[in-house]
Amino acid sequence: MIYFDSAATTLQKPKSVSKAVAFAMEKMASSGRGDSSASLSASEVMLTCRETAAKLFGVPEPEQVVFTFNATHGLNIAIKSLVKSGQRVLISGYEHNAVSRPIASIPGIEVLVLDTPLFEPEVFVERLEKELRAGVDVVICTHVSNVFGYILPVDEVAHLCREWNVPLIVDASQAAGTIPINMEALQAAFIAMPGHKGLYGPQGTGLLLCGQKGEPLLHGGTGSLSFLQGMPDFLPDRLEAGTHNVSGIAGLLQGLRFVEQKGETTIFLHEHKLKTAAAKGLSEIPGIEVFYAQKGDLQAGVLSFRMEGHDCAEVGEYLSRHQIAVRTGLHCAPLAHQSAGTEKTGTVRLSFSAFNHMQQLERFLDQMRRFSN
Repeated sequence: MIYFDSAATTLQKPKSVSKAVAFAMEKMASSGRGDSSASLSASEVMLTCRETAAKLFGVPEPEQVVFTFNATHGLNIAIKSLVKSGQRVLISGYEHNAVSRPIASIPGIEVLVLDTPLFEPEVFVERLEKELRAGVDVVICTHVSNVFGYILPVDEVAHLCREWNVPLIVDASQAAGTIPINMEALQAAFIAMPGHKGLYGPQGTGLLLCGQKGEPLLHGGTGSLSFLQGMPDFLPDRLEAGTHNVSGIAGLLQGLRFVEQKGETTIFLHEHKLKTAAAKGLSEIPGIEVFYAQKGDLQAGVLSFRMEGHDCAEVGEYLSRHQIAVRTGLHCAPLAHQSAGTEKTGTVRLSFSAFNHMQQLERFLDQMRRFSN
């Protein structure tokens, strides 16, 4: 199968990931729940994973790296730690439901959506500064749109938030592993990311980089301060209730090491090359509209298109019959489609990884030419 759906989950992983998961399943127990070698080895793997993530993402202390089930879990912690009734919250027009639904669950807040045009970061920054002047309590911004690969100007957003002393939450779901992220430089309140996308870890893993303690989403055992009936006031224990996904974290560690060794920029340029070739090839097929940034620094390795006279699901089903996996529809991000004007049709999305290659892309383009005829 040709797999072009890595924005959902990277299917192809480094072999070291599955090996680490299998080893942990056989040899490791629960971290912080005993003095056996099985428990201590789990604690060692978890600490090493925190340290590796802290180094890769510019986090001052490994304790500020909190393990989550996915980016959605981390975003819920971040949002419900900062957003309170009566506040004015600003989000980009390209947010995933992992942001918009937690926001919608909080009563009595004013939500301002910056539905600015696709691939026009200057407009976004201008609008953001205007709204910050008017008064905003929290800003939430995705780093990269999961639908269009649009790289939002997170550095500028962070600078403005620091200038106006407004806490910032970053959804790095589509950026982590391909675009360098430095927590200390951004000074964001929280940065959430999944393990199973660009970090090449297993499903059910994620990281929340914490610039502050945050409020627990779950309450329970931590293996520390057991007489205390409230959650500990220190990280990571404050935000990590219950038994950890040790085998998943062991796999995530190997995914992080893969990214570290290969290099985020190298992975980005590889995906960019495939995306550019895909955009060119699709643009040459009559009736296809491609959402492509002419400037390469505005789009990651995610590309959306739609085809006149054909429902996106029809295109996806055709490709699936020919063993090519893509994603169609709204991609759990209706705000992004509303901002780009594609909410009525959705799009067909290609998303690449370090394991895709040009021959696969040629086969995809050949099938699209056949479909158009």
